[in-house]
Amino acid sequence: MPHYQLIYSAPIGDLLIVSNGEALIRVDHIHSTDQEINDDEICQQAYQQLDQYFKGQRTEFDLPIDLQGTPFQLSTWKALQSIPFGETISYGEQANRMENPKAVRAVGAANGKNPISIIIPCHRVIGKNGKLTGYAGGLDRKEWLLDFEK
Repeated sequence: MPHYQLIYSAPIGDLLIVSNGEALIRVDHIHSTDQEINDDEICQQAYQQLDQYFKGQRTEFDLPIDLQGTPFQLSTWKALQSIPFGETISYGEQANRMENPKAVRAVGAANGKNPISIIIPCHRVIGKNGKLTGYAGGLDRKEWLLDFEK
């Protein structure tokens, strides 16, 4: 299946949006914009919704998503999607919500492999002591996103 991609220049840095032509499959923080651009309707929709989010006009995303991962990763990413805009939970709370309270470290590892940054809001999960821990885009971006959503 072909892949389509587009770059969105967010206030926290460039994001690479990737679609398989039917659904969104990746949104990554990138450091270089020398990617080949060959977008499609899904990439355009994600671009528009990210733009609305960063302008404070959107708090939820409505995009077709095609996630590939283990059953545990998929359930972890689904749990992330239930965390409302402007709220945070701990990794332990996420594990409890998944009815697997001993899986705190596994939840953290799965969150770290989240392929669709911001849209699947892993940035809303913090340490139980309230500290910011783990974010593939960097803790400075995580802090910015959480401050932005307050």
